[in-house]
Amino acid sequence: MSRNASSHPYRSLPKAAFWRHAVVGQGPAIDPLAGAFLSLGRDDKVATGGSCFAQNIARYLKRSGFHYLVSETAHPILPADVAERHGYGLYSARYGNIYTARQLLQLFDRAYGAFAPAEAIWDAPGGAGRVVDAFRPTVEPDGFASEAELIADREKHLAHVRDMFETLDVFVFTLGLTEGWESRVDGAIYPVCPGVSGGSFDPERHAFHNFRVGEVTADLAAFVARLRSVNPEARLILTVSPVPLVATASGQHVLAATTYSKSVLRAAAQEIAEDHDGVFYFPSYEIIAGAPAAARYFAEDMRNVTEEGVAQVMSVFLRHAAGVQLPAPDAAPAAATDDATLAAAKQWVQVMCDEALLEADED
Repeated sequence: MSRNASSHPYRSLPKAAFWRHAVVGQGPAIDPLAGAFLSLGRDDKVATGGSCFAQNIARYLKRSGFHYLVSETAHPILPADVAERHGYGLYSARYGNIYTARQLLQLFDRAYGAFAPAEAIWDAPGGAGRVVDAFRPTVEPDGFASEAELIADREKHLAHVRDMFETLDVFVFTLGLTEGWESRVDGAIYPVCPGVSGGSFDPERHAFHNFRVGEVTADLAAFVARLRSVNPEARLILTVSPVPLVATASGQHVLAATTYSKSVLRAAAQEIAEDHDGVFYFPSYEIIAGAPAAARYFAEDMRNVTEEGVAQVMSVFLRHAAGVQLPAPDAAPAAATDDATLAAAKQWVQVMCDEALLEADED
């Protein structure tokens, strides 16, 4: 019996598998998510962490009526804007931006007493005897009054982190960077280079580290194992931040360094999602930075993401995860199509971003 030469696997693939059908003419409001994805219920406790872009996910989950898990809350009399400046509510616990997979893994280990970094307290910028937590240097804008106050706050914080890991149903983590600065003593990874928002840089104690695919994959795999050791039913969603590097210490052009970083993170996220049940990849990076968007979702600085872009990302996310249909970002109601509304859609979203301090230093 002869095999039919015209029969091959591509003939049975859906339209989403073909560029001509799935991409051409679909932008900028493209939906590049295909295949199985996590199902999110209203009662599922969703926690978030990662780079500054992850703050947008938290904002939309709360706005859309989902159970956004916040284990570390501010004092009830503290005004909302003040609480936010002190890092409350931006993520599920007050850990600030977590840019790398190694940072995330070390956060877990610190929370459970498996890692005690040698250099964990820095002098605050400006001195005056105040200090900052080296692993969340901007959560207290003016620093802590003393090391004792900082240590007490850190102990409470890590208890809230443990509570978050043990009670969440879904953890959404946004990978942001491959570049980081580590302690030469014990490999502790900091969220920002020492000396930028506290402490002082010392080449004898601090080293630049640009993570490779294998390292990121290993760190994420180790985190999944650790998380499920305390929460066996936990599900994870991995995303890659579309925000380019504000600066690079790699010696490359910042555009080439950004491409490397995002490529590594994207590859690692795919491998982890393929190798672990209950781990999913969500293409926020592709929606914002992909060719169909033609840079429409970036502000004039070609780095910050506009409100319109965030709305498109979350529209795709909630439609697939929960069957929720948000208004199309580029199809506002007639009564709301005035110049002010359109201008607001083009504004980039303000988020707390430690990395941006590098640019402030450069200026």
